[in-house]
Amino acid sequence: MKGRIFNLPNSLSFLRILLIPWFLYYYHNGHFNIAIAIMIVAVLSDWFDGRVARWTNEVSEMGKIIDPLADKLCLASVAIYFFWINQLPLWFVLFAVLRDILIFIGAGYVKLHYSVVTTSLWPGKWAVGFVSMLFIVMAWPLPVLKLYPLKEIFLFLSTVTLSYSFFQYCVRFYRIHKGMNYRA
Repeated sequence: MKGRIFNLPNSLSFLRILLIPWFLYYYHNGHFNIAIAIMIVAVLSDWFDGRVARWTNEVSEMGKIIDPLADKLCLASVAIYFFWINQLPLWFVLFAVLRDILIFIGAGYVKLHYSVVTTSLWPGKWAVGFVSMLFIVMAWPLPVLKLYPLKEIFLFLSTVTLSYSFFQYCVRFYRIHKGMNYRA
């Protein structure tokens, strides 16, 4: 299925993008329970979209683009917002956003020059998972989570996995550029 844009997996990715302003609105206006519910729906849609695509045999070129784009838009929007309200350090926001921009440029480069649409790598999925947990811990309305250093733990794990996955994406792009074997 190369060109089908509107299918269930892609709809889940589009849903994730549409949830961004709603999460920001509700969180900013103090409706933390609604905001966390929206965030959990977004995380679950990310988890399900790839599985649904494989289960229903609806893996598409558009899905390979829209899924990571949705991840990057969600991460950047929420990270910038949490920085704006003094909940995340600037170094982390700059690192995470710049990493995503560079990966997106690399993916665009190999698509344009080598006609290869790359998929997400497992280290990248783990990184998104840890960043999602970081954001959930930060947004959680119950103060019990604030008693433990969960934010610091997930900030550390997010930084490590984002770094490792960036290295893996760079290796992939280099191997494609050099005509070496790679995992799409």
